[in-house]
Amino acid sequence: MKKIQQILQTGLSITVLAVMTACTTNVQNKAPVVERGFDPKPVDPPPVVEVVKPVVKAPDNTRGTYVVKRGDGLYRIALDHGQSYSDLVAWNDLKNPNDIKVGQVLRVAPPDAVQGAQTTGVAPNAGIEVKPLPVNAATNKTSPRGDKRPYSEANLAELQKADATVVASVAPTVPVIKPESPVPAKAAEPATAETESVDWMWPADGKVLATFDDVKNKGFDIAGKMGQDVLSAGAGKVLYAGSGIRGYGNLVIIKHTSTLLSAYAHNKSILVKEGQSISKGQKIAEMGNSDSDTVKLHFEIRVQGKPVDPARYLPAR
Repeated sequence: MKKIQQILQTGLSITVLAVMTACTTNVQNKAPVVERGFDPKPVDPPPVVEVVKPVVKAPDNTRGTYVVKRGDGLYRIALDHGQSYSDLVAWNDLKNPNDIKVGQVLRVAPPDAVQGAQTTGVAPNAGIEVKPLPVNAATNKTSPRGDKRPYSEANLAELQKADATVVASVAPTVPVIKPESPVPAKAAEPATAETESVDWMWPADGKVLATFDDVKNKGFDIAGKMGQDVLSAGAGKVLYAGSGIRGYGNLVIIKHTSTLLSAYAHNKSILVKEGQSISKGQKIAEMGNSDSDTVKLHFEIRVQGKPVDPARYLPAR
């Protein structure tokens, strides 16, 4: 009996101890509490629309102009375009001709020549005569036709006859197109160009060391002796006389026509001045080796500033 009481007391003690332990134990994981209510959805930001600006092309105003490149000089630009150095200075209002910038746009043609190249527009509807429709007061309706008639074959025929009369009296007028008289085409310019109007001669006596090559040599190289006469290959006016163009030494440029010039390089001395009128065969310089390894005359002929083969113009010898 005592053993049974001890077992019951022991079980009761264990039960009480377990209950007290459960009450003092901290809850580690609490159940999530969800607050029910309005849960707004996140609003996506509006899409960014990239506005592409249309590319506007600049007007084509490059005729008669030149963009300066690295290594360019004003004398060289003038030579390549068959123009006078002083003209380029005046046309571009250059305060310091030696201070031109890479990317600078220079005018290399007279302003009048560039403006004259612009074309005029064609007037719209040229040669088309449009006549208005005639107004016929007798056939125009001034009031609505709202009268009602009983249906019969006679009434129907009368109405159709009246409508046909009105339609026949108003005839549409078709625009009269007058054919334009053909514009006579300009006659082709004669084959004789300014280049053929120059009476050419050789500028110096001597062996031709190098002939024309569009890449390596832009003219003739003529051998000679130091101080030998250099003659003008044709009549004209001195466009340039100096040593400002790299690679040419003491240089003389003579302008023969508005599009044609000749150049004489590597001279020992220059005997003419800019603006001076020159006759064919006149002594303009003495042969030398300025900016050259050997004594020679470098001779060029240029048409609109572009080098051409002198053999096409000089007489055979």
